[in-house]
Amino acid sequence: MEEGVAARVLEGELWMDCTTEASQQGMAGAALSLAETGEEADCCESEMSISIWKGLLQTTKSRLFVQRGVSLYNGTHGFEEEEIKKKLQQFGGGAINLSKEDNGIGVLTLNNPKLMNAFTGTMMLELQERVTELENWKHGKGLIVQGAKNTFCSGSDLNAVRAMSSPQDGMNMCMFMQNTLTRLKRLPLISVALVQGKALGGGAELTTACDFRLMTPGSEIRFVHKQMGLVPGWGGAARLVQIVGSGPALKLLSGALKVDPERAVQLGLAEETLLSSEETRSLEEAQVWLNQYTKGPAEVIHAVKKVIAAGRELQFEAALPAEKDIFGTLWGAPANLQALAQSTKHK
Repeated sequence: MEEGVAARVLEGELWMDCTTEASQQGMAGAALSLAETGEEADCCESEMSISIWKGLLQTTKSRLFVQRGVSLYNGTHGFEEEEIKKKLQQFGGGAINLSKEDNGIGVLTLNNPKLMNAFTGTMMLELQERVTELENWKHGKGLIVQGAKNTFCSGSDLNAVRAMSSPQDGMNMCMFMQNTLTRLKRLPLISVALVQGKALGGGAELTTACDFRLMTPGSEIRFVHKQMGLVPGWGGAARLVQIVGSGPALKLLSGALKVDPERAVQLGLAEETLLSSEETRSLEEAQVWLNQYTKGPAEVIHAVKKVIAAGRELQFEAALPAEKDIFGTLWGAPANLQALAQSTKHK
């Protein structure tokens, strides 16, 4: 295959789409088609083309992985982002508040207490905006996601759900929220969901988009989608399998089981149960818990998060060069040189 052909495809929409399995298959198919355009193309040429494409895919996936703000879905998937944004804008109420402290810890608050912090359409739009802001927070190191008035989130506002009941609207909302929550998961910040009260449906899915979960006494996480005749659509099922394994995840989804703090810790869904269920005190506890993992320069925390995310999301052969590249950004950098000068390795 000619280099020019590969470059042209990589510069197009397929390049932006190469992280999905379907796109990998499509690109492999494209390679096969390109190899067979000549009348004398044979099996060996096809195999060579596919081999070349696989190598390009691994390289491209690694490059794409480290880019900020890259979404899973675009127009090639039938995703009508601007259309769904217009529709979501019609369903107002609530807010997504973000505070950023000087110590590099941010607090993202779902604020719609009249509906147990359910996501309205405008809150979904605001969440996307806040994630973009956090992606560009150079001094940020950690993030706490919580709900206002001592409850986490009850999922989607049913008024918006009823009004957007067509399959196309549902798929667009699904892709919109998967894009946003995947970007939240990939933030170069160490994130923790502070689960107070109830995390239901989409709220339960939101907890899985954080690196860790802390629960207060009396709180619960519950994937209630089955009771609505649905399955998770914001990426919660896939992330739940990564967190607790397929067997426990199947039980939680098929039984719509209430998961209290003790059970969550046993499953590995939560790290621990905090001492207080009072809103202010539990937030303080969560900040203390998170601080033990966010000490040090922001650029080092960012790099730690990136190498873990690469190991989780990329194939091993692609994760290794990604780790190499991230390592290279720190070697000989100020934090590294300062640590060497102070001999802080064993302190």
